[in-house]
Amino acid sequence: MTAIDSLPPLRDVINTHDLKARKSLGQNFLLDLNLTAKIARQAGDLTACDVLEIGPGPGGLTRALLSEGARHVLAIEKDARCLPALAEISDAYPGRLTVIEGDALDIDPLAHLTPPIRIAANLPYNVGTELLVRWLTPPQWPPFWESLTLMFQREVAERIVAQPGSKAYGRLALLAQWRADARIVMHLPPEAFTPAPKVSSAVVHLTALAEPRFPADPAVLSRIVAMAFNQRRKMLRSALKGAASDIEDRLIAAGLKPTDRAEQIPLEGFCALAREIAKP
Repeated sequence: MTAIDSLPPLRDVINTHDLKARKSLGQNFLLDLNLTAKIARQAGDLTACDVLEIGPGPGGLTRALLSEGARHVLAIEKDARCLPALAEISDAYPGRLTVIEGDALDIDPLAHLTPPIRIAANLPYNVGTELLVRWLTPPQWPPFWESLTLMFQREVAERIVAQPGSKAYGRLALLAQWRADARIVMHLPPEAFTPAPKVSSAVVHLTALAEPRFPADPAVLSRIVAMAFNQRRKMLRSALKGAASDIEDRLIAAGLKPTDRAEQIPLEGFCALAREIAKP
């Protein structure tokens, strides 16, 4: 294993600070610094960027981001046990790491970040999807971030990049692909982690688009997509009957068949339907 800095190997850090991963926090630590460096490189050139990291744990990815040249890293960590290890990283990279103790779902990071901003994280399994949806559905677009480089369970990663007609295709794919380019850039087996999870993982890289691919009201689009995939086996006219009293007419006006099912409809079709439903 190649050293990326003068700090101790992560296994030693974990032993020194007694950082046993906690299932309740969705923790699975990635100890191979070669892998964390590879993930950091997927985020692109960071030398002119601030980076937001969620759930750094013992700091493997944190160290990689700083070693790869990130201008500044803001790490939000809920587990107070990890703070001493992160403080050692801060000392090794003076002025380039800020650590906030708390829940990422409750903290506004923007007061501590200067654009351009990228997000890179091995997200805790129990909050990863919720954070992604928040980042994809801000009140204003473009968002505060330029790109997201995020590790998920492989199943979640496949849902983000899924195409119409696949079992994985659904709300997450539509929200991600409406406003971003999304692709899987790495696969990681369970044995790469400590403790080893029961499933494989994957890193997804999303680049924010300047504008959505197709025009649509965000609230309307989100609502009809949620309705359609909540009852994905039903025909659209049945799944969306609460969206408008004349839903069949609006489906036809959007160029869709009332007898289609949600998994058959591409992003462009859902956006066309959202525009039709938004009409008086």
